[in-house]
Amino acid sequence: MPVTDINITLGTAGHIDHGKTALVKMLTGCETDRLKEEKERGMSIDLGYAPCRLDEWQVGIVDVPGHEHFIKTMVAGASGIDAVILVVAADDGIMPQTREHLDILTLLGVRHGVVALTKMDRVPAERLEEVGNEVSQLLLGTFLAGAPILPVSNVSGEGFEALIKALASLVRSIVPRRSDGVFRVPLDRAFSARGFGTVVAGIPVAGRAAVGDEVVLLPQGQTGRIKRIQVYGRDSSCVLAGQCAALNVPAWDHRAIRRGDVVTVPGYFAPETWYAAELRLLPEEKLAGPVVSAGLKNGASAKLHTGTSEVLARVYSLEGGPVLPGSHGFVQVRLERPVVAGPGDPFILRSLNPVRTIGGGRILEATSRRLKRHRPEVRQMLAEQAAALDDDLRRVEQRLRRAPGLAASEADLAGAAKIPRLRVAEILAQLVSEQKAVALGAGLYLHAEGLFAARERILAAVRQFHEQSPESLGPTAEQLRQATGLEKPVLAAVLGRMKAQGDLVERGQRLGLPGHRPRLEGPQGQLVGEIEHRLLQRLFHPPGADELAAATGASSDAVRKALAILVEHGRAVAVADELWFHADALARAQQILVEYLLKEGRLESVRFKYLLDTTRKYALPLLDYFDRVGLLRRSGNTRFLREKPQE
Repeated sequence: MPVTDINITLGTAGHIDHGKTALVKMLTGCETDRLKEEKERGMSIDLGYAPCRLDEWQVGIVDVPGHEHFIKTMVAGASGIDAVILVVAADDGIMPQTREHLDILTLLGVRHGVVALTKMDRVPAERLEEVGNEVSQLLLGTFLAGAPILPVSNVSGEGFEALIKALASLVRSIVPRRSDGVFRVPLDRAFSARGFGTVVAGIPVAGRAAVGDEVVLLPQGQTGRIKRIQVYGRDSSCVLAGQCAALNVPAWDHRAIRRGDVVTVPGYFAPETWYAAELRLLPEEKLAGPVVSAGLKNGASAKLHTGTSEVLARVYSLEGGPVLPGSHGFVQVRLERPVVAGPGDPFILRSLNPVRTIGGGRILEATSRRLKRHRPEVRQMLAEQAAALDDDLRRVEQRLRRAPGLAASEADLAGAAKIPRLRVAEILAQLVSEQKAVALGAGLYLHAEGLFAARERILAAVRQFHEQSPESLGPTAEQLRQATGLEKPVLAAVLGRMKAQGDLVERGQRLGLPGHRPRLEGPQGQLVGEIEHRLLQRLFHPPGADELAAATGASSDAVRKALAILVEHGRAVAVADELWFHADALARAQQILVEYLLKEGRLESVRFKYLLDTTRKYALPLLDYFDRVGLLRRSGNTRFLREKPQE
């Protein structure tokens, strides 16, 4: 029967010297104690890996050490498994690490498994039945409640046929891990293989990778390409999440790689110090160290284990009070050194003195700073994130809703949600079709709630502008950008929609409410009228702001504001700095220019001042203005009509 590799990994768990390694050898034929010290001491110190055939499938098995001193190694191995073989020796029965390993597996989210009662050959039938009953009681209320409890002998092989059948049935019941995420593998070890160079090994927690793919090593930040892949000890063209794998990346130096480092795809992950998480504490009778009946102290120190990393952390409650024994709540952890973790990653917390497992949970997201624990919206945000951990669409929508500046690109959302960009593009298309998001152009998207918020922000700014400057048609787009804080692409897109829907009216590059009518009243209205009159009196040699101030007795600021009003309303034009012409002057000057050029074909610059009966001070800036607006074409000091005006 052909064998199919399936991306499911089993793991052992249980007390030291209960026969985990011998059981794996009986199942796989592999000796997972590879270190000299392990062979000399007769106990597992490090993680061991082996392929295991179960009917037509081949899965991986991780053998973990059972000694209490190596719990951190056990956690590193258990973080990558889909199901467990809980090993209990029939002669010893339930021991401390039996209980602690079961707690750890529960906190890590393992949901499948069987129990192997080893060393059945050493005890009478009565003892075997007694231990079986004790184990059944231990498992009540856990994910292993009702799981098969199977006596086996690692010496004679008795009971292994039933164990293998149970494991095959177990594997059939497990849905293999999705492999459409962002590839990431927490590393267990690294070594150099002669002729190949550096090899890194571990169990990917997400995605897939193929020979030739570019990957990055974190926290080092070094990139490289995968030259060769082995899955379950055999060459393979690719590796999937949940498969025990070794990756050959010659560009890296194995001596600089440690357990806890991560291999992933460039552009998605970075080592972080602050993480928000959902934490569950064990019941009070299982707790020790800083945890007392009052709960976990705010700022308590603990060891945090996630992936294959172990790091000292301080834990801060976001619940407004301590997280109580046997309950769960949102926390923020500050790590002693940066590690790489992603949304949904399981973690374990262990107290420092005495060293005991106290709780665990799932990572929600990396945070750039300390969160405000007394703000209700913080807890609401974290609750939404926790609910969206297993739903790509909800996660992308949530990130879009929370996007800085309201809008985000596919790349922004992919990096924030830790979801591949192609999948994000599919989700955005769905959100747009459901009218939950808006495509702004330039690759940007805005959530429907963000669109509403931007619209309200703009309307509020326009209303305020009308109240403060009733004489004006409305603010410019730049004034709105400054007033609302919206980024230019977002503002432009939202303004376009608002104009199309009739929420705003544009007049002369000014934006106003449809019902707004400019009001020029009182002294200001009189000043505007007087200044316009003076500009009309001197069409081609208009007074400047200072002269107008002296003539009207108004302040320089008041005069400039009046001139700005005339410009805004199209009754004057700022031709150059500190030079304003009435709109009638420009119309008359253009008429004179066109008539002359149609007749003569060309105009020397010096001639223009005579045509207007003015001076170079006014004539030349006017010619430059007509150049800018596209009426004239200049060659040296000679002007030509750019094109003949239509009759």
